[in-house]
Amino acid sequence: MAGADKPSPRTVVVALGGNAILQPGQVGSFEEQLVNIDAAMRRIAELVRDGWRVVLTHGNGPQVGNLLIQNALAEKAVAPMPMDVCGAESQGQIGYMLEQSLVNHLLRRHLDVPVVTVLTQVAVDAADEAFAHPSKPVGPFYSEEHAKAMMLEQGLAMREDAGRGWRRVVPSPEPREIVPRKAIVDMVADGILVICSGGGGVPVIRGRGGILSGVDAVIDKDLAAALLAREVSADALLILTDVPTVYIDYNTPEQRALGTVTQSEMEAYAAAGHFKAGSMGPKVAACLRFVASGGAAVIGSLTDVVPALAGRAGTRIVPDKEQAARTPEQTARTPKRAARTPKRADARSSARTTRPAGKKQGPKDSAASFADKSVDASHDGSAGAPVIDIETARRAGTGDAT
Repeated sequence: MAGADKPSPRTVVVALGGNAILQPGQVGSFEEQLVNIDAAMRRIAELVRDGWRVVLTHGNGPQVGNLLIQNALAEKAVAPMPMDVCGAESQGQIGYMLEQSLVNHLLRRHLDVPVVTVLTQVAVDAADEAFAHPSKPVGPFYSEEHAKAMMLEQGLAMREDAGRGWRRVVPSPEPREIVPRKAIVDMVADGILVICSGGGGVPVIRGRGGILSGVDAVIDKDLAAALLAREVSADALLILTDVPTVYIDYNTPEQRALGTVTQSEMEAYAAAGHFKAGSMGPKVAACLRFVASGGAAVIGSLTDVVPALAGRAGTRIVPDKEQAARTPEQTARTPKRAARTPKRADARSSARTTRPAGKKQGPKDSAASFADKSVDASHDGSAGAPVIDIETARRAGTGDAT
């Protein structure tokens, strides 16, 4: 018997927007990023509690930008690293914070789930048209004189950026292959929560014999998330951003929020130019790619993780054949309940020695509010409380840790 007739757990790929790590107006200190991440990981832990098998990916734009600025400021004292190496560095930096915070929240809920961060190379096509038309601005601003000198001496593509100065622009090619695909798929199947493909992945190209080499480029993180979701055979793709839903006729008197829409309806809205290339456009495109493979995709706010995945918030895109309800309250057919939830962890278990998930139905909503970013340094033991000690974090960030 051994549970052979029980349904398999449902898998979701969650793509975190940049506001999950660094919010507007913040300088990007360790403490700021850790507090933001702690709040986001509290929500991800709730998905795990509700029986979802989670694969987590994230952006890295501000972090890579800061590394490039550090390169520029210290180039006379320290050899600068190329963009692909900066991307790999940022995956480690962000993955470390995500993994540690998520493990802590899972332990607080007595959920025995292993978490691992995979440094992820993503292969692109060397013949991609994007390499002939670099368009993605990265790094610091330069004077026109300095920028033109860089173009002549280093062969870099530079462009004036909205009157703020000149910046380097790099290609943004299509993601074609997640290089460690098999390892990621195997770990997900074993019940491991995998953090991977950060920032769209470290861009690489394959040469003769499949040999890999890094390239200076930026892969769109949402398109890479759609590829990841297909590769792990996910049931759902959840793209989290800083708005509660997708809008058509945005910022006009006719603005309207979208609840549940079909693939064809969303394609028509996109063709009509409702979604800008620099903001919602790539997210909608990523969702449409995944939905074309038979899954459901959701775009929603970081504050609505659980209800968005349950169809009670955000914009849900479904295949044309799926007849989902559409109401002003954005009610929709709730996904089939997951088959299992993680086992309760023994109090003596280590965060590094967890085991695959057990069984329980889900998902269900939570009343906890993401907007409450207060940090409980007293660790009151409640499952919903943040689990970082901000004073320790601050001392560590300033070198005063004891």
